[in-house]
Amino acid sequence: MVVETPEAPDRLKGGTDDEAGSAGRTLIFGGTGRLGRVLERTFPDSISVDHTVPITDQEAVRALVERVRPALVLNAAAWTDVDACETDPERALLVNGEGPGYIAAACEEVGATLVHFSTDYIFSGDRTVYYEDDAPSPINTYGRAKALGETRVMIGCHDYRIIRTSRLFGPFGENFVTLMQQRSAAKRTVMVIDDEVSSPTYTPDLAGMVPMVVRAPPGIYHVTNSGSCSWYEFAAAVIRNAVPVHAAQCRERAPRPRSSVLCSRTLPPLRPWQHALGEYLHEQHR
Repeated sequence: MVVETPEAPDRLKGGTDDEAGSAGRTLIFGGTGRLGRVLERTFPDSISVDHTVPITDQEAVRALVERVRPALVLNAAAWTDVDACETDPERALLVNGEGPGYIAAACEEVGATLVHFSTDYIFSGDRTVYYEDDAPSPINTYGRAKALGETRVMIGCHDYRIIRTSRLFGPFGENFVTLMQQRSAAKRTVMVIDDEVSSPTYTPDLAGMVPMVVRAPPGIYHVTNSGSCSWYEFAAAVIRNAVPVHAAQCRERAPRPRSSVLCSRTLPPLRPWQHALGEYLHEQHR
């Protein structure tokens, strides 16, 4: 789930009430989360909002967008706990499915461009690689909810861009890399799944691609770092005591796609994930 903090319960982060009324600005939902905070760097004049304006409150979303009247809206708000979504499908469908639709409808009213972030988990994993025009085929509640969110965005707003991505890591908050580092320091060996493959994505690289996507025609775009790996291979690039295991050996968990590598037919590839990981690890020690 996007981590959101009540830093400014009565105001928008990044702008005063007067500034919020100026058209042409960028508005970020989920702006205090892991991806949202990186997006703030890419769009330094943006206004961001946390959970004090929940995307599940249609009227609150509409009122905010009407008040700010942004030219561009970035939706980085989501509930990304896959296993928790499986146990609470009603909430998952509301946050990840209906919420983006409320944002899309509000964007349509003010003529704003909407960039909505989605996931590789909308696919079943029965293919090695997925392109933008492949039909969604989710196998878990999280994926079904995110697929619904995509549909709601496409129905609700003509000027939309949907960015599908996967396995985010980078600054601000916990991610797979920091989790592996913590477990490695606490355990003799760290068991990591080796039969689920996708592409790690460095959030600064993802955020840096957003302006290009905004300039592209409305549609769906896949953005990940180049290359792919299993969770184990990803972990082994970070820690030395990772041990491969099969997903079936792990505790009960929601099903995940076995392979969900995203490739784009239209965008230039990002640098290899290994290079991005090297930069991130270097930044951690500065």
